[in-house]
Amino acid sequence: MSLMIERIAKILGLSPKQIESVIDLFEGGATIPFIARYRKEATNKLDEVQLEEIKNEWDRQKEIEKRQQAILKNIEGQDKLTPELKTKILKTFDLNLLEDIYLPYKQKRLTRAAKAKAKGLEGLAKIIMKQQTYDIERDAQRFVKGEVADIDEALQGAKDIIAEWINEHEKARSIVRQHFDRRAEGSAKVVKSKKEEAIKYKDYFEFSKQLDRIQPHQLLAILRAEKEGFLKVAIEPNKDRVLDDLDRFFIRNKSDVEGIMEDAITDSYKRLLKPSISTETRNLAKAKADEHSINIFAENLRQLLLAAPLGPKSILAIDPGYATGCKVVCLSKTGDLLHNTVIYPTPPRSNTIEAGYKVKDLVHKYNIDAIAIGNGTASRETERFARSLRFKHDVEIFVVNESGASIYSASAIAREEFPKQDVTVRGSISIGRRLMDPLAELVKIDPKSIGVGQYQHDVDQKKLQNKLDTVVQSCVNSVGVNLNTASSHLLTYISGLGPGLAKNIVEYRKENGGFKNRKELLKVKRLGGKAYEQAAGFLRIRKGKNPLDNTAVHPESYSIVQKMAKDLKATVQDLIDQAELRKQVKLQNYVTSTVGMPTLEDIMEELAKPGRDPREQRKAFAFDQYVNDIEDLRTGMSLPGIVTNITAFGAFVDIGIKENGLIHKSKIKDGYVNDPSEHLKLNQELKVTVLGVDLDRKRIQLSLVD
Repeated sequence: MSLMIERIAKILGLSPKQIESVIDLFEGGATIPFIARYRKEATNKLDEVQLEEIKNEWDRQKEIEKRQQAILKNIEGQDKLTPELKTKILKTFDLNLLEDIYLPYKQKRLTRAAKAKAKGLEGLAKIIMKQQTYDIERDAQRFVKGEVADIDEALQGAKDIIAEWINEHEKARSIVRQHFDRRAEGSAKVVKSKKEEAIKYKDYFEFSKQLDRIQPHQLLAILRAEKEGFLKVAIEPNKDRVLDDLDRFFIRNKSDVEGIMEDAITDSYKRLLKPSISTETRNLAKAKADEHSINIFAENLRQLLLAAPLGPKSILAIDPGYATGCKVVCLSKTGDLLHNTVIYPTPPRSNTIEAGYKVKDLVHKYNIDAIAIGNGTASRETERFARSLRFKHDVEIFVVNESGASIYSASAIAREEFPKQDVTVRGSISIGRRLMDPLAELVKIDPKSIGVGQYQHDVDQKKLQNKLDTVVQSCVNSVGVNLNTASSHLLTYISGLGPGLAKNIVEYRKENGGFKNRKELLKVKRLGGKAYEQAAGFLRIRKGKNPLDNTAVHPESYSIVQKMAKDLKATVQDLIDQAELRKQVKLQNYVTSTVGMPTLEDIMEELAKPGRDPREQRKAFAFDQYVNDIEDLRTGMSLPGIVTNITAFGAFVDIGIKENGLIHKSKIKDGYVNDPSEHLKLNQELKVTVLGVDLDRKRIQLSLVD
């Protein structure tokens, strides 16, 4: 373990002590959010990103060690494991190089080389490899017997054996790998018979670029097109340069077998080395592109989940539609369904008068604070209708991104929450709740259905799911949840819980009328001390007996706060209420062997803002009232918009019509932009200029550059 810790520390540029502390915490069942928030002394204040990197590298190193042991066991079973080979294997921590070492010992199908060896031609291959013969035909004649008909067959068999030896030679693989790493070209050509079907991949019909210069989104698009049968894709370096280097390594002098060696080298490269290393290179490039795409998706998801909530307000939510009407629901400040109906303010009925009376009556009856309108079909018409109404009190109107609402409405979670309502009502409820608290509602939907990813179906699905789950958990714990109102699905993501304990918490609430304090969590079925330690600090109890239960101060630190209050002859509530009193606290007096300044500073920061939501407050936003369709757009127009998705090549912006516009990264600012996410954020409000409109392809080009 100590050697692994040192390797991880070196790879990540951290101290071995930090790595050891983090791994000890992981092995003890601690989660990343808990370690980042409550174990800063142990890790020297590592953040969640660094902790995730340690976990990923730790998992990778364990995988390498597992593979080392499997290889050792296999070779030992063949009675071929020498002390030198064992040492070499145990000192190799690159999986590809490890497989290179193992390759000569790997069980193979019946290869051309194996068939040649069975004919007794290995001796001839050894003679040729020594390159010391002056009459190879005479030497070959000795092997013409049995199944070997003539000299040509003998030499061909020997070349097959040599080709396999070269393929299994570590140095040969290293030479070829270096060429692929440094100078491989990625090329794509359209399958002629499918040229019309493949039109969306037109940019790659005749494509060639050095592999390390192909953008991640380009590579994923090319590989998707190949999978769909539209493109033929190749990845390889300059063949002649590779063969020259292999010749220089294996051909030691001018001899009678020089041509035979060249033939064997060429055959080994074309038939064995190139396909193997090309696949390896392709997989590595794909893995890098996957990682890039997954990271973009994860960051977009984080921003979406942490979008500003409107808070506990009474909401009237509308899921717009044409022929089937607009589905309307009224929600209480806690998100409970109070009423649902249908109105028809849009074509073909256009019954705006009756719809207006109905909405105004509902707003008055349920004391509605805000109206949430889904941004799908008929959204602009419905928004215009809502804004035309006059209410007796102020009512804010919001257009809400409804991506994934239909997925939620048909899900088991929605059926469990609203078993008596149909999917249309559930969809409207989701839209309204998203306005109140995007995080609490969006965690119920598979992140891949929310529409903020790029090529999410083409990347490694397991890695994507793990990353997105990590992001959701991070966001939920950074905000914290109300223990007495949170849904079981939201509680699932709290550190240390999971679906089973979350369900048990909700059942306990129903039976006991809510939690009075955090310690009561220990009465929940199957919720033990470890789960309590991990979860308690992220759960809030509003208006509980202990004011610290509504803060991010962990119960393990309550005694510290109580001692601070006692030393000042005050109460804990006094410390929370009085900033001047908190200034009198001398933190150094409370440092112990386990509690340092990071924890004490966090405590003081939390006492200053108990229970405060770290997210910004949602503000009303309005699109241009004169732009309702793509045909209304004109080049040069300046329009308000909201960023809905960020990709490697730019950002998509909702300008209030069905089609989102694209700001290419070259139009985000003057000068070069490498990563659009460094300049733009999801849900960011912008003023964009229309650069161009392609009505046939429904594409809109936007710019932030004057």
